[in-house]
Amino acid sequence: MSDDPVDGPAPGPRTAAGRRARLPRERERATVQPMAEPEHRALLLEAIGIEAAAQQALLRGDAAVARARFQAAADRYRASWEAAPPRSFGRLVGMVKAGVLAGHGGEEAAYVRRALEEGCDSPPSCYALAIAALVQGDDDAAREAAAGMRTEDPAFARTAAAIDALARGDGDGYAAAVHGIVADFESRENHLTGVAFADTAVMLERLAAARDLAAKPASSLMPVLG
Repeated sequence: MSDDPVDGPAPGPRTAAGRRARLPRERERATVQPMAEPEHRALLLEAIGIEAAAQQALLRGDAAVARARFQAAADRYRASWEAAPPRSFGRLVGMVKAGVLAGHGGEEAAYVRRALEEGCDSPPSCYALAIAALVQGDDDAAREAAAGMRTEDPAFARTAAAIDALARGDGDGYAAAVHGIVADFESRENHLTGVAFADTAVMLERLAAARDLAAKPASSLMPVLG
């Protein structure tokens, strides 16, 4: 039974002694604080928040602000990966995607290749490795990693198909895959950052443009890339 009068027995007479007896318990309750977020979780939430601002900037056409914020998001994703439990590969994906969206991604790609120097063994780790390999122009490694992304999850399968097509220089195959990715994003009610933004497709279009394979899908979720 709780000592709290709300659900406990009716309190006795309000004597000074009774008040003194209750004070330590009241002070103890008053000093209890909610458990703090783990550092890696706090860093991840920061990364997602910064990325949301970057996406909004790119959608409104403010490319310079978007680049700076995507780079800041990439840095936070990296910090969250370094603080997180093993195999938190989604943070590597977030880091290298944000690096590409910042306009380059070379440093992030090199970091991923070092982190996964022994290869990938899950769809998220293979996703990070495949993007990094594309950034570095290592098409054989990109195709091999993309094969490791293929699961029953259609989102992974579509992205794997797009990466494989880019690595092979197959413009038609890439266009079909990236249009499917955009359609999937358009059908979603919720987005990770809270912004309706097809980040996977935008990242792939950045990589495709460098290979003269950009498909330029038209969508309100796709900014016009310069």
